[in-house]
Amino acid sequence: MKKVFALVVLLSFFVAAVAVAEDQPAAPQPSIAAPSSSDSQIDERFKKANEYLSQQHLAITQSTSDAFVNGYILVAAEGLPKADAISPGQKRLTAERAAEVLAYRKLAEFLDGVAVVGDSLVKDAALQYDLVRAAVAGFVKGARVVHKEYNKEDETALVIMKIGMTGPGSFADALYAKILKPDVKKELIEQPQQQPPAPQYKHKPVPLEEKYDGLVIDATEQNFRPALINRLFSQKGEVLYDPSKISQKVLVEQGCGEYTNSVDKAKAALDQRGAKNPLIVKASGSVNPSDLQISDDDAVKIFSANQKAGFFAAAKVAFVLK
Repeated sequence: MKKVFALVVLLSFFVAAVAVAEDQPAAPQPSIAAPSSSDSQIDERFKKANEYLSQQHLAITQSTSDAFVNGYILVAAEGLPKADAISPGQKRLTAERAAEVLAYRKLAEFLDGVAVVGDSLVKDAALQYDLVRAAVAGFVKGARVVHKEYNKEDETALVIMKIGMTGPGSFADALYAKILKPDVKKELIEQPQQQPPAPQYKHKPVPLEEKYDGLVIDATEQNFRPALINRLFSQKGEVLYDPSKISQKVLVEQGCGEYTNSVDKAKAALDQRGAKNPLIVKASGSVNPSDLQISDDDAVKIFSANQKAGFFAAAKVAFVLK
C-alpha cells in the first residue's frame, strides 16, 4: 500500500508539471526529446543559451550540493515538435511546449532528492504530510522559464528553467512555511524517527580571547550534505544550532547558512553577511548526513561566542563541504 501511495505522490508532481503546460494556448501534442548525454553542458546547437549562461554566470545544476552552494536550481530540457506539425510556427510552438513540460518533470524529480532535515528527503516529507506535498507541487507549477531557444535546422527547442533555493518565493520559502508549522515541526524536525526530542545545549559561558561574530564549520572529513535544515549537536546529543535559533525572516531569505568548498570561501561568504571574524571549528562527527557533531571543547566555544555576539539569529554560519 505504501509503494502505491509513493507512486501516486510522484505522479502528482508530473501531473502538476503537465497542468502548467496545458494552461498555455491549445496546440497539437508535441514530442519530448530524449535527455542529452550530458546535462553539464548545453549542445553547441544552442549558442544563445550558452551565451546566456556565460553572461549570467550560471551553470546547469548537477547535484543538490550544487543547488545549495550556488543558491539556485537550473535545469534544461529539449523538445521536438509533433510529428504531423506542418507550419514552422506550429513546429516551434509544439517543440517549446514539449521542452517546457520535460523541464518541469526534471525539476520535480530533482527536488525529490533535496534533503529537508536529517535523513528525510523532500519525497519522504511529501509522503508523510499533505501540506508538504501541496507546497512542492505548487512550487513546481510556479517555476520560472529564464531562456527559450529554437534550432530551425534540427527543429528542436531548448528551455532553461530556474528557481531560487532561498529568498521570498523560493523553494526554501515554500517548504519552511509548511515544515515549520507546530504539528509538522514537532514530528519531522524535533522528533525524527519517533525519537525523544534532543535537549538544548546549555553551558556556562566561558571567556574567549577574541570576539567572534560568525561560525565556520569545516565538514570536509564528514559524510555531510546540505539541507533545508542543518543542525549542530554536541557529543552528548544536545542541540547547539537549529531553526529555533534563527530569525524567521533570516531563515526564509538566507537559509540556515552558507555552503562552500573551502574555508577561505566560507569566510568571504560570511563577510557578505557582516561577519568579519568568524570562529572556525572542525566537525568531529555526524549524527546523519545532514546533522554534524562538535567536540565538547568546541561546543563550549561556539556557545560562548554566540552568547556574546548572537550570530546564530542572523544565520552567520557557513559549512565547508568536501
